[in-house]
Amino acid sequence: MVRHIERAGASATLLPVVALVAGMVSLQSGAALAKSLFPAVGAAGVSSLRVGFSALILLAVWRPWRRSLGLREAGIIALYGAALGMMNLTFYLALRTIPLGPAVAIEFLGPLAVALSDSRRAADFAWIGLAILGLGLLLPLRDAGGLDPVGVAYALVAALAWALYIVFGQRAGRVDGGQAVSLGMLAAALVVAPFGLASSGAALFDPATLVLGFGIAVLSSALPYSLEMVALRRLTRQAFGVMMSLEPAIAALAALILLGERLSPLQWLAIGCVIAASAGITAGGRRAAKAAAMTP
Repeated sequence: MVRHIERAGASATLLPVVALVAGMVSLQSGAALAKSLFPAVGAAGVSSLRVGFSALILLAVWRPWRRSLGLREAGIIALYGAALGMMNLTFYLALRTIPLGPAVAIEFLGPLAVALSDSRRAADFAWIGLAILGLGLLLPLRDAGGLDPVGVAYALVAALAWALYIVFGQRAGRVDGGQAVSLGMLAAALVVAPFGLASSGAALFDPATLVLGFGIAVLSSALPYSLEMVALRRLTRQAFGVMMSLEPAIAALAALILLGERLSPLQWLAIGCVIAASAGITAGGRRAAKAAAMTP
C-alpha cells in the first residue's frame, strides 16, 4: 500500500516535469521556423500568425463554449491571455534589434522574479543564484552595454509579461485547463492581431506564409502552452519559474542537433548549473510541501 502511494506520488511529480520539458522542446523547434518568416511579414506579423492560428486550434480542440464562465473566471482568463499576447509580441519585437541570447536572458528575469518572490527558505535563494550563474555563463551578457535600448525595453516588457503569465496562468488553470488555455489564447490573439495587421497587411494572407504560420502555431504556442498549463496546475509557481531555466539548455541542444553548433566546456558547465538549479528547486519544493502536509 505504501509503495503504491509512493509510486502515485512520483507519477504526480513526474508528469508536470515531463510536460514542461516537452513544451520547451516544441517551442525551440517552432522558434527556428518563426525566424525564417521575419523578412516576409515582420516580428508583429509572425506573432499574429502564431497566436491567431494557436487560438483557432485550441478552440477547435477544447470547445470551451460547452462550459459557462462566471465573470470572475472570465476576468482571470482575460488577464492570462493579455499577458500571453504581450509576451509573444514584445519578445519578437525585441529580436528585431538585439541578438537572441541577450533577449532570452533579459526576458528570463520574469520567471526568476516569480520564483524569488515565493521563496521562504535560504536554500531556495542558493538554487536561484546557481541558475543565474548558469545563465550568465551561457548567454553573452557581457555584451549588454552595446545593445539597442529600444530592443532592451521590449525584452524587459516581455519579462514582465512572462511573470504575469505565470501568475495569471496558475489562477486560470484552476478554472479548467483546456478552457483556460483556449480562451486565453483567443484573448492573446485579439491583443496581438491589430499590431500584425498594421505592420504586414495583406502579406499575412499569402498561402505559403499561412502554411508556415500554422506550423509555427502548433510548435510554438498550441502544444507548448497546453503542456505548460498541465505543469502550472501541478507545480508551485516557484518550481515552475526556476524550471523554465532549462530553456537555454534545450535551445543549446537543439542548436547542436539541428544546426551543428558546438558549445565550449564553459557553456556546458553553464548548462549543468541550470539543470542542477532546476532539479534542486523542484526537489526542495516537494520536500517543503511534504513537511507542510505532515504539520498538524
